[in-house]
Amino acid sequence: MTAEKPRLHVLLAGPRGFCAGVDRAIRIVEEALRRHGAPVYVRHEIVHNRFVVEGLERQGAVFVHELDEIPDDGQPVVFSAHGVPKSVPAAARQREMYFLDATCPLVSKVHREAERHHARGRHLFLIGHAGHPEVVGTMGQLPEGAMTLVEDAESARSVMPPEGAELTYTTQTTLSVDDTAEIVAILRERFPGIAEPSKESICYATTNRQAAVKAMAARSDLVIVVGAPNSSNSVRLREVAERAGAPRAVMVQRGAELDPAIVDGCATIGVTAGASAPEVLVQEVLARLGERFDIVTEDVVVAVEDVTFRMPPMRAVA
Repeated sequence: MTAEKPRLHVLLAGPRGFCAGVDRAIRIVEEALRRHGAPVYVRHEIVHNRFVVEGLERQGAVFVHELDEIPDDGQPVVFSAHGVPKSVPAAARQREMYFLDATCPLVSKVHREAERHHARGRHLFLIGHAGHPEVVGTMGQLPEGAMTLVEDAESARSVMPPEGAELTYTTQTTLSVDDTAEIVAILRERFPGIAEPSKESICYATTNRQAAVKAMAARSDLVIVVGAPNSSNSVRLREVAERAGAPRAVMVQRGAELDPAIVDGCATIGVTAGASAPEVLVQEVLARLGERFDIVTEDVVVAVEDVTFRMPPMRAVA
């Protein structure tokens, strides 16, 4: 006789997984492949998820670090959802490459606002993480020295802008809402005349996913975040879960990575996914847990997302 599995209550965060910007970026690569055939070159990971990247590679996408790795064969080149410095499309034009910009439109809005502030003579603080592709792309919209990176509260307390400069700030779109609020409060206290951005730069998807995690964290003995370690928004979800009351939060890339034994002793767990993780990976995790537990799921929905972004125009097939 088979032993009865222990019961496990699983709270499923809503929303979770793909956002509109990620969905659009993936569709751009897939449509370019459909129209033009393989290879379609992609500069950097289109989104930070190996499952997605490997799936596109199987269809004929070729991922490169820089444009100089791409031959002059006339095939399309796609820029990732995180955005690129202005020097990248400039280099592509110089080589007469056919390129498609899959930058998330909400990241593009941050770029355009940075340009407007710079045109008004303001020095920008960019709140974000050094080396992240989105930060590299945003800082690359303006001349060197026109923007200063502020990574955390400590750097907000010590950062020194150019003497006499009029100041403003913008942010990476995938930050912790609470951490960013703390940094902004420090900057406002230190620089009372700092100009406010015209709108919130942290994107709706980041905000909603963090709110959903907060709504279930205190009810959970453990929170599992499905996402990649280089995905900023996924890493933030794990941090938010612990700060919001979950005794423990872990991140896995897919079901095969998960040792269900880590859930032993838990009555209720939460499960969510970063904005670049497809729902199929969440289902993998649930299936893995189902090998050991009798799962009962409950949706914890804080928002319903109906945002879509238009595809960029593409060349007709010759």
